[in-house]
This record gives sequence, C-alpha cells and structure tokens, in this order.
Amino acid sequence: MTDPHTATVSVSGRTLRVTNLDKVLYPAAGTTKADVMGYYAAVAPVLLRQLARRPVTRKRWPNGVDGPVFFEKNAPAGRPDWIETVTLRHSGRGRDAHDVSYVMAADEATLVWFAQVAALELHTPQWRVDAAGERLPPDRLVIDLDPGAPAGLTECAEVAVAARELLAGQGLVASAVLSGSKGIHLYADLSTEPASGTEPVERARALAEALADWLPRLAITSMARAARPGRVFVDWSQNNPAKTTITPYSLRGRDRPTVATPVTWGEVAGPGLRQYEYPEALERLADLGDLLPAP
Repeated sequence: MTDPHTATVSVSGRTLRVTNLDKVLYPAAGTTKADVMGYYAAVAPVLLRQLARRPVTRKRWPNGVDGPVFFEKNAPAGRPDWIETVTLRHSGRGRDAHDVSYVMAADEATLVWFAQVAALELHTPQWRVDAAGERLPPDRLVIDLDPGAPAGLTECAEVAVAARELLAGQGLVASAVLSGSKGIHLYADLSTEPASGTEPVERARALAEALADWLPRLAITSMARAARPGRVFVDWSQNNPAKTTITPYSLRGRDRPTVATPVTWGEVAGPGLRQYEYPEALERLADLGDLLPAP
C-alpha cells in the first residue's frame, strides 16, 4: 500500500482495489483510511469470530466522521464478486415485507473492504444463519447500559456489576464490553441453553426491570429521554430479532477512533474505567488476548 491514492492489494487470497488511502476519516485524531484498514486487518482473527455467520449492517462515513453518515443493510451493487451475502426476508404487512441481501464477513479481505467503503461501524443481530442461509435462534443475550449525563461509566459499571449477579442467578455468565461510545454492553451466551418458551427479548426485559427495581435511583428502563439525566438506561430492546448491536472490536464513528473493547470484571469494578482508541485496543489484545468466550 505505497500509493496513497489507488492500489491493488491481495488480502487472504482476494484481490481488492483500494483508493484514497490518505483520506482522513477521523480529523481530530488524523486517522486515515489506511489506518482503519490496518486496524481491521490486525484485529481480524477476533473480529471475524464475532461476525461469523451474522448478517452485517454497516454504518458508513464516506467523508469522515465530520461528514454525513448512513446505515447500509443491502449489499451494494459495486461490491467485489467474492463478497459473501445472504438474502433474508423481513416480515411486515403488505408491501412492508421485503428481502434484504446482507453482507457476511467471511474473511479478512471483507474487513478491508469495509474500511475501503468507510464502513467504520459494524452492527449485527443476536442470531446467526446456518450454512443454508436460514436464520437460527438467538445465541446470545445483550444488555446495553447507556448513561444519561452527568452519569457516566462509573454509574454504568455499578449497574453492570448488579446485572452480572442477576445473570449468574440464572446460570448465565456475563462478559463486559465498553461500547466505544458512552456506556457498557453486557453479553451472555445462550447457545448451550435448553430450549424454553421464553424469548431472549422477554428475558432481557425482565432483567432490566429487575435492575430498575434493585437500583431505583440509578437504573431505568424508560426510553423517555427526559427521565435519563443522571441515570443509566438499561436497554433490553436490542434482543428484538429485528435489531442490531455494535459488534465487539468494531470501531465507532465518534470524534476519535474508539473501539467496542472487551474488559475484565476487575476493570469494570476498578478505578479509571474509560473508552479505548484502536491503538490501545490492539495493545490490550496483544497483552490480554481475547476476553470474550468463543462464540
């Protein structure tokens, strides 16, 4: 990648044309498209584990994080022909029902292509598809802890520790991921759970309501923004099959290149908890390894 404008690169056996490698996507940090490509290539072994067999919705900033942004679900027509896709039917009434052709992140080359099209954020549902492209039952539960100023990560951490205890009471092991934005995401593996009549979205809602009862001055489940200042919104709704969550190890489209970063429970409960930028996320990965259980 010596030409800052256009180059043809080989990644995981794929050939990809990349352009404008010197374009600054994060002006506050001076982070370029080439830097984003380098990050996604470096983090590929763990990021691909999280993305595996999950349809990817991309959030794109073609002119950098100071410019316009849009979500993209359908695979674009001009994509490389080796990009893997899966077509899923979205239910609805009458004309609202439609097919979406999603991108599947099957290899490192696809991650580099995401960077090429400035897809900084990678969002996925809590379910996967099988080899035939059929949707499987949800395999994880997620709780999004979103603080309302002046509340911040300290308050999110307090709620996270309580949520971990509640999940443990249900036989679930929680993992913590700094969102790369303001809060904390909690994940619990459901893949080994026996089938039950309780959908994950119902289970997550019950957990959120229990947290609000346990910590009434700190945790809320109301989506009304007027109720959020100084408290932590416990968002259970991302367990709805139609919704997605930022993928662990994905970049965020913030002023600076922060990452959805897994952390230990010792870090959650300790002092100095903060969001990490991508060079720090790579250093942590080298020092600590992947803190998330194998999907």
